[in-house]
Amino acid sequence: MKTCIAISMGDYNGIGPEVILKALNTTKLSNWTPIIMGNETIFTFYASKIGFTQPFHPIQKPDDIKEGAINILNVVNVTESSIQPGKCNQQAGRCAMEAVNKGIQWCLQEHAQGLVTAPISKEAINKAGYTVPGHTEFLAKKTNTANYMMLLVHDELRVGLVSIHIPVAQIAKSITGPKILQHIETMHLALKNDFNIGNPRIAVLGLNPHAGDGGVIGHEEVEMIQPTMETAQQNGLNVEGPFPADGFFGNRAYTQYDGILAMYHDQGLVPFKTLSFGGGVNVTAGLPIVRTSPDHGTAFNIAGQGKADPSSFN
Repeated sequence: MKTCIAISMGDYNGIGPEVILKALNTTKLSNWTPIIMGNETIFTFYASKIGFTQPFHPIQKPDDIKEGAINILNVVNVTESSIQPGKCNQQAGRCAMEAVNKGIQWCLQEHAQGLVTAPISKEAINKAGYTVPGHTEFLAKKTNTANYMMLLVHDELRVGLVSIHIPVAQIAKSITGPKILQHIETMHLALKNDFNIGNPRIAVLGLNPHAGDGGVIGHEEVEMIQPTMETAQQNGLNVEGPFPADGFFGNRAYTQYDGILAMYHDQGLVPFKTLSFGGGVNVTAGLPIVRTSPDHGTAFNIAGQGKADPSSFN
């Protein structure tokens, strides 16, 4: 059996099913086999909207997988009338998470060798009763992973995050020395093992504007980030900083490093998405399974209109 990749459908009222189909339409299945975790009705619905004509192969168990075909495991029951492109609702949120959960199970059971997740709506999954803030935390919980990290990748640009999906008001108090050290170590291992970089060079960004200006605009850099980096250096890790985020990206210093560790979500993702031009990929480092996803959201505003760009999914 060729390498099998599980693909969770995401929120079926968003652009997830569309970008999956568009990506599959331009991908040769000679070396791998896709298994969509979702529902055949959903993908037939979106296929008709974009002129996708390849057949689907519905399966019920691993033994049913057909090489060279687009396999679909009907994880949820969805009628065509319940598909409402652009609408955020409880049913779509629940179905999206059930698809993710099934993909995780198949990877842990080694029926699939990797998981690709289409975008979910955090509002929709919250309506469905899920309290996790996103894919990354859900994956970590379901795989019993303590040390993990969201890592955004585009060519040689790799940006990791210390804090992820939390309110801005909680960022500073959520960041600790041990947490920064754990993320430096997780990034080091991911760059070394997953990207084959022998001695990865890692840049760490400061938390405050101008990286605190020596304590004038905050003390986190002097009292926490710098001492933590010194510990990492003593442990043999090639880490530098803390750098002011604006200058670091503004003068293209990011081109000199194999990985960049940002302190919070927008500090890392705003420049990453600007520089990757929609082609970025989200990798969850530290998991016992391989998991990637596009770096965009559900895009409810264009769902069902055939306008979605699959670049980040290819």
